[in-house]
Amino acid sequence: MNKKVTNPLLEPGELPQFSNIKPFMIKPAIEQLIEQNRTAISALTAQPRHDWDSLIKPLELMNDRLDKAWSPVRHLNSVKSSPELRDAYNSCLPVLSEYSTEISQNHALYQAYREIEASEEFENFDAAQRKTITDALLNFRLGGVELEGEARERYQQLQKDLSELQSSFENNLLDSTQAWQYLTEDPAELRGMPEYALSMLRQLAEQKNLPGYRLTLDMPCFLAVITYAENRDLRKEIYEAYVTRASDQGITDKIWDNAGNMQQIVAKRQEKAKLLGFANYAEYSLETKMAESVEQVTEFLQDLAAHSREAAIGEVDERQAFAESMGFEGSLQAWDYAYYSEKLKQQRYRISDEDLKPYFSDNRVINGLFEIVARLYQVRITGVDDEVDRWDDAVSFYQIEDRNGDVIGRFFLDLYARENKRGGAWMDECINRYRIDGKTQVPVAYLTCNLTPPIGKEPALFTHDEVITLFHEFGHGLHHMLTRVDVPDVAGINGVEWDAVELPSQFMENFCWERDALILFARHYQTDEPLPDELYRRMIDAKNFQSALQMLRQIEFSLFDIRLHQQTDISSAEQIQEILDEVRSEVSVVTTPKINRFQNGFSHIFAGGYAAGYYSYKWAEVLSADAFAAFEEEGIFNPETGQRFLQCVLEKGGSRPALESFRCFRGRDPQIDALLKHSGIN
Repeated sequence: MNKKVTNPLLEPGELPQFSNIKPFMIKPAIEQLIEQNRTAISALTAQPRHDWDSLIKPLELMNDRLDKAWSPVRHLNSVKSSPELRDAYNSCLPVLSEYSTEISQNHALYQAYREIEASEEFENFDAAQRKTITDALLNFRLGGVELEGEARERYQQLQKDLSELQSSFENNLLDSTQAWQYLTEDPAELRGMPEYALSMLRQLAEQKNLPGYRLTLDMPCFLAVITYAENRDLRKEIYEAYVTRASDQGITDKIWDNAGNMQQIVAKRQEKAKLLGFANYAEYSLETKMAESVEQVTEFLQDLAAHSREAAIGEVDERQAFAESMGFEGSLQAWDYAYYSEKLKQQRYRISDEDLKPYFSDNRVINGLFEIVARLYQVRITGVDDEVDRWDDAVSFYQIEDRNGDVIGRFFLDLYARENKRGGAWMDECINRYRIDGKTQVPVAYLTCNLTPPIGKEPALFTHDEVITLFHEFGHGLHHMLTRVDVPDVAGINGVEWDAVELPSQFMENFCWERDALILFARHYQTDEPLPDELYRRMIDAKNFQSALQMLRQIEFSLFDIRLHQQTDISSAEQIQEILDEVRSEVSVVTTPKINRFQNGFSHIFAGGYAAGYYSYKWAEVLSADAFAAFEEEGIFNPETGQRFLQCVLEKGGSRPALESFRCFRGRDPQIDALLKHSGIN
């Protein structure tokens, strides 16, 4: 007699059962949950009277159950991709899109929310409940609830198309990234590469049962080659492979060209915005952000560019002169920038990643990060040894306890780059905080990076930039896990304006530069010697090395994004290239090769949530720099300051406007001065 196979997506445990999730189970589970929700919503809206307990509470339960089913699927597709999983994931996208649009255009549900907002009960709601209602009403309007007939049907189709196009964009980028490799058995080709990098390249070859060295386009490998390899032809080859991924310029298969995806994504976004009465998608996007207008965003970015441009020109000239002093003839090219910048930094400050990496071993960095958080917020983070189901052996699981010993958050930590894992670093929600019937559902986060993996039996050794990346993502995780808001739609990062959501993450980056923080984890992995004072001083001296160039680079991406989404007639990938070229002519002070197709891999705006919102990194950096300035003034581990940041920002989540939370902590509106100071720009 065959044992009945249970579907873990329909019978979720306390945590996802990753090893039991099979691709064939995914679509039936999602379809079943959606159908159950449809039936329940029809019954709820048919009630004669609507209030929080009779409408919002059961809706939250339904959404929570669907989230718990879809979250592990979405996550697995990013960290352990396979053809079968990808097909199952993609098959659900139109189903989920149709359901989401159906909910946002449900007139009966919309009227029920309006009824609650107009009721006397609304005035007695707490702040989180009120914001849940007002946010929902805005989302109804932005979701096309007022559309009728053909316009309504067209909007639904656009939403479905966009979800599929965005997934296709991400898949093309992953496939083209993994399709490229460079093999060599000649160490001379890799002259100049640090020993850790050579060990990594040997390990990459061994994983494929190949001799010698294997180069890939995964970030740790790409950065090591482009920064250290003396072989200029090799630097050029890996640069061109990287910047032409998913394009018609690439040396990998043209079937992964994202040109059509980009054009259609932008065009369909503009059509959607126009259906809703907006002049363009950028205006639509800003409806849910702190910034008040496209003009305000553009002026903000141009102001930052004006502050940075003169210094950036000086940095370019300085690098060129240095290269010439080393015997380089002609103008530096894009594949030379990182190499000669690193050489210049080493000469000027006598410091390199190779000097610092031995002091940033994985376990010490993680434990130091946990200790910093403990001091700031009076919490305790410990590893969980129980048999928690994980998607890879390298994944760890932790819990956060408050000062009373109560578990208030938990998280999976997936640190290292590997095959079949999407590039970049991110935090995602596994389970949301939710309090119902006297019980609190503890929030759980996924924290994912693509850092340098361990080599052999040695611990992983991180660059300082990789340490900053880890701290950044952990800041997002704290925002999700330390919330005290009991309503899921505005708990943690939910309901936070997109251009403020980077505040807690960028805030955490500052501790990677503070001596009192580094003492907690920057110790030599072999001798346990703390980071020497002299090496720390050189690290600080080099902190703002070429910071103006970095500032202009981010402004270039941000202006390209906002201007692209102001256009209403994008009909070709060539037009997208022209917009990027125009922005570069205004902002950039370096030459970008014509072969470069950066936009074809710009997943933040074409596949992620940053469309017409990439400026958020700089906007939120103003907030984070100003917030950290309070710690600089009062002591970086001052318990009162830490508690104030915890209570005003982290615990409040999206239960009120981000500006109110900032004012609560700082006692005033944000100022740009701290960002310019931290960046070394006057």
